[in-house]
Amino acid sequence: MSKLIFVYNANSGTRNAFKESLQKLLNPQASNCRLCSLTYGLTSEKTKWRKFKLQTSTEMQFLHADEFMSQFKSKFGIQYELPVVLKQNHYELELVLSAKEINQLVHLDQLIDKLKPHVTNV
Repeated sequence: MSKLIFVYNANSGTRNAFKESLQKLLNPQASNCRLCSLTYGLTSEKTKWRKFKLQTSTEMQFLHADEFMSQFKSKFGIQYELPVVLKQNHYELELVLSAKEINQLVHLDQLIDKLKPHVTNV
C-alpha cells in the first residue's frame, strides 16, 4: 500500500515552529517553506487542509526536514530539494510534487488540486 510523504522545508521542534510563525507574521513572503505557508496559518493547520486530509483514505505522513533526513538519509536524503511531496510504495519513493512546483503555488486550492490524482477519497 502506498502513502504520501510531505516534507516541510523547516526543522521540527517548538522553537522552530515559533520562528516560522513569527516569520509568517512579520514577512510572510520570505518564508522558507511554501508547503508550511499553504497548509498552516499562524499557529495551526488550515481548516480546508484538515478537511481535505479527512476526506481521503490515502495514508499521509508529515515530516520536517530533520525528521526526513533521519529516516531516509541513507537512501534518499540529498536527492530532493525541500519542500517536497513523495509517494512511498514499499521501499521506493516517487516524486509527486517538487520544490519548484510547490513554490509556484499561490493558494491551498492549487495544492489540493495537484494532490487529488494521488489520493483515494473516502
